[in-house]
Amino acid sequence: MEYRIATLPGDGIGPEIVNQAIKVLEAVGKEYNHNFNFEYGLVGAHAIDEVGNPFPDETLELCMKSEAVLFGSIGDPKYDNDPKAKVRPEQGLLAMRKKLGLYANIRPVTTFASLIHKSPLRADIIEGADFVVVRELTGGIYFGEPRGRSEDGNKAFDTCVYTKEEIERIINLALDYAGKRRKKLTVVDKANVLASSRLWRETAQDMAKANTGIEIDYMFVDNAAMQLIQWPKQFDVIVTENMFGDILSDEASVITGSLGLLPSASVGIHTSVFEPIHGSYPQAAGKDIANPIATILSAAMMLELSFNLTAEAKAIRDAVTASLEAGVVTEDIAEEKAYKTSEVGDWLAAHIKSPKAMNV
Repeated sequence: MEYRIATLPGDGIGPEIVNQAIKVLEAVGKEYNHNFNFEYGLVGAHAIDEVGNPFPDETLELCMKSEAVLFGSIGDPKYDNDPKAKVRPEQGLLAMRKKLGLYANIRPVTTFASLIHKSPLRADIIEGADFVVVRELTGGIYFGEPRGRSEDGNKAFDTCVYTKEEIERIINLALDYAGKRRKKLTVVDKANVLASSRLWRETAQDMAKANTGIEIDYMFVDNAAMQLIQWPKQFDVIVTENMFGDILSDEASVITGSLGLLPSASVGIHTSVFEPIHGSYPQAAGKDIANPIATILSAAMMLELSFNLTAEAKAIRDAVTASLEAGVVTEDIAEEKAYKTSEVGDWLAAHIKSPKAMNV
């Protein structure tokens, strides 16, 4: 089979980690008789430097005509340290989400038995934790209008806006995920304070009446942040608005012991985007030390969600589990020897081709 993948390495460590995902996908292609065609596009700071736009029209066109997007990371210190910059790399990410209609970000949080001790939380708290955060991506305070600053520069304002249709759309997706898992959905809001959150809760309560097979509960976001640390195993699927989801999913990432382990998928109207949840980590760029596993697991999500290649996705996940158990990992989670980014990619690709040869 032929599959066309828009490949957007982006900034910082993006090119290095995406290269490892490609390496693993090419190994999958050889073993399962698939042809993955990787076509590259500009995004983020790199795109600003090249063409002055963090998400050029050419990149949008590439994404729209592809079957999936493999994305690295966005961000550069020269823009982070310039609060007056009119064009920022992150605007490219927001533009990509908006123009591709990516209204939902799916972030699975799964613990690995061999890395339980790496988590800052006690083993008995996190062992067996397995849940999904479904975050609304194209509404809320990140996109709301009006926004701006007063003429004297002493006041700034952002607006949080949601429509009932946007809320129904994301909750329907979350209900679908819950139906395929343990049939429990937690709706996170701040309905005791925010009008937009009250609309979220009212809408969810109306929808719950037609979904009697799924247990639905409700949490204020501050309580949810606490419960994620105290009792993460209670959660199955969490659905929430854009900013709350941004914060909670990053908080949840520490449960596994490293940001470098968690993949994500952004899905919606057009082509889906698959990316690690971590940032561009510019301090490590070019040093061949960044953890590529989150990107490689994102590629596994791509195989499953965009191409329906479940066996191939499982082969990647099995290879990752084997590498963690064998200690073939980068410095962020290494116990003894730390492997380079490229060495981890090589090992995983070799495992795909011949698991027995890797002594697992």
